[in-house]
Amino acid sequence: MKPSKIFYPWKNICKNLLNMLEQLDETELDFAPFPGSWPVGKIFLHIAESEDYWIHYLARKEIPENPHYELKDYPSISAIRMKLRVTEERTQSFLEPLKEEDLEWIFKTPRGESLTLYQILWHVLEHEMLHSGEISLILGMLGHKV
Repeated sequence: MKPSKIFYPWKNICKNLLNMLEQLDETELDFAPFPGSWPVGKIFLHIAESEDYWIHYLARKEIPENPHYELKDYPSISAIRMKLRVTEERTQSFLEPLKEEDLEWIFKTPRGESLTLYQILWHVLEHEMLHSGEISLILGMLGHKV
């Protein structure tokens, strides 16, 4: 089966993330649900950061260094939206031409683990679903309709 079909939910997850981002007001980007937790704006950036790290830095070697996206560098909803969209477009353009056998490509992590592209892609997709749930909970805490 074509990888773009296997990972078809990705587009919808990205769309939902952007919809959740649009519910926020600029002043809420710094909201942290408990002391020591990341602010909600950083969680959105962490999603893009992780996707860029695993797929576009580690696997594709398209990004020259391990990405670190900080809220101070993306301080607005429009800046975070742009970062999420650029990352999504990069990932979708990578997934589209892949063939099933490409999922067997093996990559070494900095910790010495050997992971297939299939494992990396599932890891990133599950990571985004996890943080989507976290953001949904935070939106509810802020009084937004989830």
